[in-house]
Amino acid sequence: MSKVKNALITGIAGFAGSHMSELLLDKGWKVYGIARWRSKKENITHIENKINLVEADLLDSHSLDNITSEIKPDVIFHLAAQSYVPSSWISPSVTLEINVVGSSNLFEAVRKNKLNCPIQIACSSEEYGLVKPDEVPVKEENPLRPLSPYAVSKVAMDYLGYQYTQSYNLNIIRTRGFNHTGPRRGEVFAESTFAKQIAEIEKGKKEAVIKVGNLEAQRDYTDVRDMVRAYLLATEKCEAGEVYNICSGKAWKIKDVLKLLMDMSKVANIKIQEDPTRMRPSDVPILIGDNSKFVKMTGWKPQIPFEKTMEDLLNYWRERV
Repeated sequence: MSKVKNALITGIAGFAGSHMSELLLDKGWKVYGIARWRSKKENITHIENKINLVEADLLDSHSLDNITSEIKPDVIFHLAAQSYVPSSWISPSVTLEINVVGSSNLFEAVRKNKLNCPIQIACSSEEYGLVKPDEVPVKEENPLRPLSPYAVSKVAMDYLGYQYTQSYNLNIIRTRGFNHTGPRRGEVFAESTFAKQIAEIEKGKKEAVIKVGNLEAQRDYTDVRDMVRAYLLATEKCEAGEVYNICSGKAWKIKDVLKLLMDMSKVANIKIQEDPTRMRPSDVPILIGDNSKFVKMTGWKPQIPFEKTMEDLLNYWRERV
């Protein structure tokens, strides 16, 4: 009988972390998750009795040392981050501290405890930033031109992962995930706030007006359930120190995402209103990724159509508003 694998997930109570937990539980893994006592837990309440929450903080290196020493995980999924781009404009230093210093503390804990487990780190397509029209679809070798403090923090984390692989032989796999969405997506993100507003309009909780930011940006969307499958495959089949784009290779204009959701609505004649507070100081106009390197290594391909992802997201909000 094969040994049950231990997984340690940072950011387990978050969007991707909760879906990662479900995937691993389905495969019979023992799942440990780092959560601060004040973390919101609504994403994991339905599985809280199946996972093992451990009290730790990425900014408390002592707590990370203790936990990695006790658990001795077979795999680490590093998904914790300050991940909302607009918040990084408001609190750049907090974003840098959590995403860079927190990652450094985790890598140090693994190094000190001499663990040889694969560590998947959730880097970001935002690192590419200012992508020129002739650079689409974006390959891993593309220059990084970050356009937000969040993107800068992810570049730093990404290269820290590379450095720890080269300097200390840690088994770190760098995955640059493009936009991923689905049920439990935070309401601050465009497609999720659209879905929430539609659900509120359907229930008569707000007037039939959707407030929007920049609708012209184009994004490469993957369902979060396909994304976490990719993260697991990365730890099984990808090379330490290497970086891999995880994406669909297709782009949706934000206004088309809005139209798709509005077409699913039970209410007709919803108006669209631009909200200046939803605009960013600088925005990445187009992000489409080339996933061929990752697909060649793993055989992964997205299984869930974007229309199904949006339907599930809208139904998620219909149950909650």
